[in-house]
Amino acid sequence: MSSKNRLIYLPLGGAGEIGMNAYVYGYGPKGKERYILVDIGVTFPDMDGSPGVDLIFADIAWLEERKDRLDAIFITHAHEDHVGAVGHLWDRLEAPVYARPFTAYHAARKMGEQGKPEEEVVICDPWPAMVDAGPFKVAFMPLAHSIPESSGLVIDTPEGRIVHTGDFKLDETPLVGEAFDPVMWADIAKDGVKALVCDSTNVFSQHPGKSESTVGPEITKLVSEAKGMVVATTFASNVARVKTLAEAGVAAGRSVCLLGRSMRRMVEAGHATGVLQGFPKTISPEDARELPRENLMLLVTGSQGERRAASAQLARGKYLGLTMKEGDLFLFSSKTIPGNERGVIRIINSFSEMGVDVVDDRAGIYHVSGHANRPDLERAHEIMNPDLVIPMHGEHRHLREHVKVAMSNGRSAVLAVNGTMVDIAAGGQIVDYVETGRTYLDGTVQIGAMDGVVRNRIRMALNGHVLVTLIIDEKNEPLGEPWVELKGLPETGTSNAPLQDVLEEDLGQLVMRADKKTLRDDDKLEEALRREVRRSANAEIGRKPEVTIVVSRLA
Repeated sequence: MSSKNRLIYLPLGGAGEIGMNAYVYGYGPKGKERYILVDIGVTFPDMDGSPGVDLIFADIAWLEERKDRLDAIFITHAHEDHVGAVGHLWDRLEAPVYARPFTAYHAARKMGEQGKPEEEVVICDPWPAMVDAGPFKVAFMPLAHSIPESSGLVIDTPEGRIVHTGDFKLDETPLVGEAFDPVMWADIAKDGVKALVCDSTNVFSQHPGKSESTVGPEITKLVSEAKGMVVATTFASNVARVKTLAEAGVAAGRSVCLLGRSMRRMVEAGHATGVLQGFPKTISPEDARELPRENLMLLVTGSQGERRAASAQLARGKYLGLTMKEGDLFLFSSKTIPGNERGVIRIINSFSEMGVDVVDDRAGIYHVSGHANRPDLERAHEIMNPDLVIPMHGEHRHLREHVKVAMSNGRSAVLAVNGTMVDIAAGGQIVDYVETGRTYLDGTVQIGAMDGVVRNRIRMALNGHVLVTLIIDEKNEPLGEPWVELKGLPETGTSNAPLQDVLEEDLGQLVMRADKKTLRDDDKLEEALRREVRRSANAEIGRKPEVTIVVSRLA
């Protein structure tokens, strides 16, 4: 092919972090490429770095500027970090969305919730069926993961074939969803793979991954030996695990109740799309309240310590009339995602104070990961035998380690974090860098990470806030003294006088000393008042608060 055409890979999110996945592929002459986007996910805020924020998206401004050349959006699976932003960001891209039935069910619901056209979501068949999208032909490659109908993408281009794995594991007995099929993988790879763009999440795990089928017997044994009520939590999207937990409850002679909206929603989606067969009958929370505790098993949301989820509410006392008591059992059939430890530990300690026995997965027998470990990644490399390995879906340390693994086996690899544009046609040459960042959903408004809104919120949280109001009359003279309102600050300082009184006294003296030039100039007056508040507060409480000055002038 002509050397003037580029085959580019550009991660806007998900490369250098776990979450917020958004990967651009493009083909054509420089500046005239046609594009597809793979995944459009979210990541979640925390109180330390993004207080008050609801969701975090990749910054898609670069792609939005080129949306007239965007031919399609492909969603690999229905986890929030891959599909969660589709309803929020679609109108900035306006391209058709392609997904398999279970994923499409969730994508369409998210579009509808945001008032976007659900008909833009197109349901696709798996490999070998192909979707034409500009210069690309794309097929959904069935994979095992921790949610049904996960797929990698086979992306055929004029320069050769790319395989984008999405999230995957090599599980030949996943219980729900499609098993790893080495014959299909080999068939996809037989004519050559230009680049393997590959999940890196578990690259540091040295042992081969375990199958989902190994979890069931251990959970069944645990539940059957429990004396009181059993409550279990897992990722709601892992419907195979939810089904395993429910079957363990039924095998122990217990009635099963689902608690939490996402838990019910995922099971309903599994039924609606036909991927979840034979799920045990469940009962309502109202019926659950009437049963003896030893005959009941609750499956609840909140495996990551989310404050509003069912597990956290049970830990605080009660949820839908149901409570936990001494002798009950609570099972975390899940892995705690780094960053969520404090919320999970808070729940564990609350249950401990109630006398509830808590079992987590530190022993590695009640949960298995949905991501390929290092030996499985090496096997994927071997089957696909790509010209180039591009690690994605991982923090920088994961990507770097994955590059080392590939190169140690004699393969070419490139480390490409968010914003790194790689020309696959040129053997993995880095040809450009694009400015990337984050977009916050703050209530109903999307704001840029650099807009200052969250930064100011953090500063107010750390330092407190002082509001100063001053009225200036028609002659540019103060009408009375300034008055002060405090937020998030101690009431008294080192002088043992009310902090509000101290600040008002110091500001009053400043205004009395101010010359007429300062009193006529709002900017100078506001700056003088702000400095005095911070000086006085620092002397009283050892802190310089954020300050808002309101100067009102009488006409």
